[in-house]
Amino acid sequence: MPTSSDINTATVRVTLPDDVDLHARPAATFVRAAMQFSAKLYVAVGDREVDAKSLLSVLSLGARRGTTMCLRATGDDAATALDALSGIVANLKE
Repeated sequence: MPTSSDINTATVRVTLPDDVDLHARPAATFVRAAMQFSAKLYVAVGDREVDAKSLLSVLSLGARRGTTMCLRATGDDAATALDALSGIVANLKE
């Protein structure tokens, strides 16, 4: 469930499924979903945060199965975007 520090910013932690690395196909699924929202979206692994709407940036994180990622959104549809993206991550397949 996203938490909000203010009405237009939300963050949530998600974990990649145990059988999915965030390589080209799953990352493309994630980025396509992110692009549907007007909010500015970011994904972080460790201390590195990138634009969630950029396939190359998301791939550069090198997230592997079981990795916990932090999703952050700013904008009118921030909470809705994070709800959707959390579901996408939970259901990613190889």
